[in-house]
Amino acid sequence: MPTKPEKDAITGTEIRSHEWDGIQEMDNPLPRWWLYVFYASILISIIYMVLYPAIPGITGYTKGILGYTERHALEADLVAHRESQAGFFDRIAAATPAEIREDADLLNFALAGGKSAFADNCAPCHAAGGAGRAGFPNLADDDWLWGGSLDAIQTTLLHGIRWDQDDDTRVSEMPRFLADEILTTEQIADVTQYVLAFVNRADDPAAAARGAPIYAEQCGVCHGAKGEGNQELGSPRLSNDIWQYGGTADLVAAQIGNPQHGVMPSWSGRLDESTIKMLTVYVHSLGGGQ
Repeated sequence: MPTKPEKDAITGTEIRSHEWDGIQEMDNPLPRWWLYVFYASILISIIYMVLYPAIPGITGYTKGILGYTERHALEADLVAHRESQAGFFDRIAAATPAEIREDADLLNFALAGGKSAFADNCAPCHAAGGAGRAGFPNLADDDWLWGGSLDAIQTTLLHGIRWDQDDDTRVSEMPRFLADEILTTEQIADVTQYVLAFVNRADDPAAAARGAPIYAEQCGVCHGAKGEGNQELGSPRLSNDIWQYGGTADLVAAQIGNPQHGVMPSWSGRLDESTIKMLTVYVHSLGGGQ
């Protein structure tokens, strides 16, 4: 004969036959509220599958009675958004960056659009807000290698630096004074001290004095007699304590001996004309453009 189920002495609920470490399990039914919620969830799921896209197939998916998706709603919102901005883009396409700056509404629109385009395309090198990184110029100060006017910035964006090298591409290269045996290691050390003296960072006055005539002969034609730089040539100013590749004696000497040359892509053909104009205005606003 089958054994009669054991019952709990307090609740009278049947106790299942298995146990773990002396712990037994009662055969309690699920709470009614839990069962109702569970059944309601099943019903809602069925209704959802009928109304909305849900079940994948080999060549597609069920579209549902309503045919509604967030993707379609987003696409509709984007179309409406573009239509609302069309007037601004038309005006920007017909205006120069200087004219954009003179129109308050266009300027606000261009700054917002330029900021977004900068974050997508420029920030990986120049950092957020144009703060710059080692080897990539800071765009948020007042030091401009190729000029900080709206026209100069637009030309740099359109044609790049040492990139495709069309007629308007920014191209300049510093000689490899050590690698090409133009100067000796000792002469470079002296010129380094002279260059650091522009910003009161030289620690060997005698070497700086020896470096003065070498600088005048080899470097002054591009960087200026007093290290003021030359934006026509893209030659950095050396008298403002802003160093793209580092301002220690070792790093300055390394740049003189075998210089690094940065490259910036041409954005013409990559970005549309209006976006480049907005970028021009935005970059110009970052560091007190000229």
